[in-house]
Amino acid sequence: MISIRSLSKWFGPKQVLDDCTLDVAKGEIVVICGPSGSGKSTLIRTLNGLEPFQQGSAIVAGIALGERADLRALRQKVGMVFQHFELFPHLSVIDNLTLAPLKVLSLGPEEAATRAHALLARVGMDGYADAMPGQLSGGQQQRVAIARALAMEPVCMLFDEPTSALDPEMIAEVLDVMTELAREGMTMLCVTHEMGFARRVAHRVVFMDGGRIVEDAPSADFFARPKSERAQAFLARILRH
Repeated sequence: MISIRSLSKWFGPKQVLDDCTLDVAKGEIVVICGPSGSGKSTLIRTLNGLEPFQQGSAIVAGIALGERADLRALRQKVGMVFQHFELFPHLSVIDNLTLAPLKVLSLGPEEAATRAHALLARVGMDGYADAMPGQLSGGQQQRVAIARALAMEPVCMLFDEPTSALDPEMIAEVLDVMTELAREGMTMLCVTHEMGFARRVAHRVVFMDGGRIVEDAPSADFFARPKSERAQAFLARILRH
């Protein structure tokens, strides 16, 4: 589903991704973790065509990324959920969900609305179709954002720190939705510091530091026996909180 080979990226003179290689199979849930500034969000943003890269290759859902990538086709197949929700503030919840299916998938209004209501029910937001994003809590907005991504019927989902902007009591409601998606077999690549979620749901954990993939291990092995000293120190610190 996702294949990255020797991917490298620079912001000016600063190298932010360094020779990253990673595969994610259909139906796999892979969590990317690591300290701030390690390149996690940059890596996942390259996979949705939001960031260019200078060396290496990446194929996502059968689409080769790069200067000539078909971003429209990519974003029909790949859903992305951001740290700060990125809902359109001037549109109601239902309009946020139907906009892309109407314009990109050319669905009829009735079909788009039916799909949107079903997805809102799926993420526990049934009854909020006519609300504006500003009327919702952070957790509610993020659940709507997940529903909006699902409205395009993606074959895989990318999550870029989806709970880091939320108050602690709101984190669980978003993780519950993500856990249910995982149970349903959705391919997921998720940047997160929620190690409980990673331990419970992820098939594999990828640990990054300094723009490099330092470890890529089955979840149980990563938490029981991280190989690198850097990963050991990261886990020791983050699991204390």
